Amino acid sequence: MNTKTRPFDVIGQLAALRRYAMSLVRNADDAEDLVNDALVRAYERHESFHDDGNLRRWLFSILHNTHIDRVRRRKFAARRDAIVADMVDPVVESGQEQTVRLRQLRAAFSSLPEDQRQALHLVAIEEFTYQEAADLLGVPVGTLMSRLSRARARLRDFENRQLMPPKLRVVGGSDDNKTS
Repeated sequence: MNTKTRPFDVIGQLAALRRYAMSLVRNADDAEDLVNDALVRAYERHESFHDDGNLRRWLFSILHNTHIDRVRRRKFAARRDAIVADMVDPVVESGQEQTVRLRQLRAAFSSLPEDQRQALHLVAIEEFTYQEAADLLGVPVGTLMSRLSRARARLRDFENRQLMPPKLRVVGGSDDNKTS
């Protein structure tokens, strides 16, 4: 009795699989990834291949289904991202006033003494605890807290000066109350 068993020769099908993958995705790197994913699936499911079946057709079917799964995943991800993007408030470009205001605030922050600026940056921007910031700066927590207090007071003073309208002084002209 002559039983002819065909080997599970996937290597012999690689060139054809790569060509088909390239025609599906039109990108060499993506095609290589697709073939790799399809071969992993084929290996995982090699027991489902019947010895009397057509290996080439079976591998092409797995490659095609892997591609379809990827396309579906990409479409689903795009829909999900679009839904999330719709839920998020759009970013509004700041106007000229906000840009000038931010520049002024940065200048005020930069004008703080270095020790106050470091303390405020670590606590307010980097969100370190007082103890962590004090350890980083090598100072006691009380010293850090007083630096923060002074920095915040200076920024409040800056803020108050910006919010109060400047006092106007009339220069020149005539005084209508005087009679000549």
